[in-house]
Amino acid sequence: MLIKYDCTFFTATILEWKHALAEAEGKQIITDSLSFLVNDGRAYVNAFVIMDNHIHLIWHIREPHNREVVQRDFLRYTASEIIKRIRQLAPERLNEYRVNAADRKYQIWERNALSIALWSEEVLLQKINYLHQNPVRKGFCERPEDYKYSSAGYYLTGDKRYSFLTHFRYA
Repeated sequence: MLIKYDCTFFTATILEWKHALAEAEGKQIITDSLSFLVNDGRAYVNAFVIMDNHIHLIWHIREPHNREVVQRDFLRYTASEIIKRIRQLAPERLNEYRVNAADRKYQIWERNALSIALWSEEVLLQKINYLHQNPVRKGFCERPEDYKYSSAGYYLTGDKRYSFLTHFRYA
């Protein structure tokens, strides 16, 4: 079966693989942002995992929105919110993200996030399995559905905690 729409496997990494998303507050920034994108009609989010130093998403950017613009805005907003959180909770860590750049004082995300178009259901399922296995490979849990910051529970047990998710077959 071919996918009914174009979706993308997206990976963004924290600068130098630092653990800016290790605490629940950092992960909440990501899930809140994904929820906003869905509720604002910019994207469907089909699958995700949030690790301590990177995220993987499978999403579909909705017309008339442009993938590059939505991606840029998502990264810019989440970076700004993460910097605010660090400034409030651990200001001594702010220097870890200081950069010598003309357009910013701090940088959270590595430049050039990965975006790969998924062209078949087979490839889509491989990517969903890959991202759901991330916390298992890292030793955070034994089963993918046990990791809280992932869509694995949605697909494997019907967990509806993340209302912004859309099953890839129903988008």
